[in-house]
Amino acid sequence: MGSDSETERAQKDKKKLLALAPIAKPLAGKKLCKRTFKLVRRAAEHKCLKRGVKEVVKSIRRGHKGLCVIAGNISPIDVITHVPILCEEADIPYVYVPSKEDLANAGATKRPTCCVLVLAKPTKGELGQEEQEKLKADHDQVVSDIRELTSSMF
Repeated sequence: MGSDSETERAQKDKKKLLALAPIAKPLAGKKLCKRTFKLVRRAAEHKCLKRGVKEVVKSIRRGHKGLCVIAGNISPIDVITHVPILCEEADIPYVYVPSKEDLANAGATKRPTCCVLVLAKPTKGELGQEEQEKLKADHDQVVSDIRELTSSMF
């Protein structure tokens, strides 16, 4: 039985990779994906997350800093093609993940999400010192991994 679930999981992963858009670069690997989803989950708990293209674009234009996570299996791709450009202009690191469904699960929503912006600090209220440091440490770790991934691409 264990082998059946492994083959099913491998087939699902293969389908996710086939549905990827051609512009989905830099694409997070399994390990970075896991770390990124963990960061998104933690940010959602502490209300440090902007979900959806409209909210993300608005936050970037207002000058909020953070980490942009974009789903790679969006159709039509025109919906998110401008987000990486905005991120590069605002010097915000961004990374693609294979599935919008997984991104929504990590962001604590049932609706599939195109992209999320993980903010360094909450827009309203304050976090405890310990929670802030934990979130900052995870954020810095993921950002350094993304910078390493992008530097190996170019």
